[in-house]
Amino acid sequence: MTGRLRDKRIIITGAVGNIGKAAVEAFVAEGARVVIGDVDVARGEEAAAAFGPAVRFVPVDVADEASLAHLVEAGVDWLGGLDVLAQNAGLMRSGSILDFDAAAFDRLFAVNVRALFIGARHAIPHLKKSGRGSIINTASLAGKRGGPGLTAYAASKGAVIAFTTTLALELAPERIRVNAICPGWVDTAFNQPIIDFMGGPEAQAAKVSAMVPLGRQGQPHEIAPLFVFLASDESSYVTAQSILADGGAFNG
Repeated sequence: MTGRLRDKRIIITGAVGNIGKAAVEAFVAEGARVVIGDVDVARGEEAAAAFGPAVRFVPVDVADEASLAHLVEAGVDWLGGLDVLAQNAGLMRSGSILDFDAAAFDRLFAVNVRALFIGARHAIPHLKKSGRGSIINTASLAGKRGGPGLTAYAASKGAVIAFTTTLALELAPERIRVNAICPGWVDTAFNQPIIDFMGGPEAQAAKVSAMVPLGRQGQPHEIAPLFVFLASDESSYVTAQSILADGGAFNG
């Protein structure tokens, strides 16, 4: 531990998935205290127990405003304040536009976009008190560069990028920074719907090899350092950014 996040008080959603769990591990290793929120109660409690006394689990359904408000308030109570809100919960759905109905589209936006708006609204008063707040939103390469089968998902992540940029400008006078992380292909179960749409793992591997200059998928531990950087005072002059971690795919 180098203590880059010593005394930082962090709430993170989507904390038990591959990228979220790697981010929590990195936060704790750098000295932060972390409240982890997720809809998966069993895995959340298991993760909190494994991480030890610096971590507490609070169940949350980010699509439900009351649940999300409870996460923020319970987290602030336990942490004694709030310095960082990492909004990592997300939903992946894929398929042609003709296979999507309005309910599926609305559910995607409820989790990927609306939840970030609500989470920020509840967290901002506490971040103002800290005087050094940071909001980290998880977007995606798909929000900058879509593809077949990703119409709804890419639209939701594009909205996250626009939300991040605009909120950063609004909150700059309050010394609250807002940035987004945009992972490309990362080796997680989260991507299974688009892998299935592409025709399975072999077809997906061929696509990754062709589109990613580094020639491979990323790993969750390669995304986690961006969470640490954006949570830390090292990024004190970084705001309104959507940072790609995509192996060069956007420019490939």
